[in-house]
Amino acid sequence: MKLYGIPNCDTVKRSRNWLTEHAVAYEFHDFKKHGVTEALLADWLKQVGWQRLLKKTGPTWGKLPPEVKASIKDDASALSLMLQHPNVIKRPVLVQEGKVLATGFDMNDYDNLKL
Repeated sequence: MKLYGIPNCDTVKRSRNWLTEHAVAYEFHDFKKHGVTEALLADWLKQVGWQRLLKKTGPTWGKLPPEVKASIKDDASALSLMLQHPNVIKRPVLVQEGKVLATGFDMNDYDNLKL
């Protein structure tokens, strides 16, 4: 099990707490320290699509010029933006054996996972 995100993100903190409380072993991958590869993002996009993986509620998205926001229309354009600005990746991303189990944190979704 691998959890991707940044340590100071509130949803990442909630996810990590949930995993710990449920005795789920996981490895944490910090986007800030370890980055994220194009291949990994492309794989996630194939699995869940750009609408689910792109975070449009944070300050990084809010500071982008309107023309940049308007240009995000598909996996390829979202991939390019996510590589330039990893903070626009919805966090956390929970992955098991290469399969994306969850993006973001919703306690009900986590409770329904077969871990």
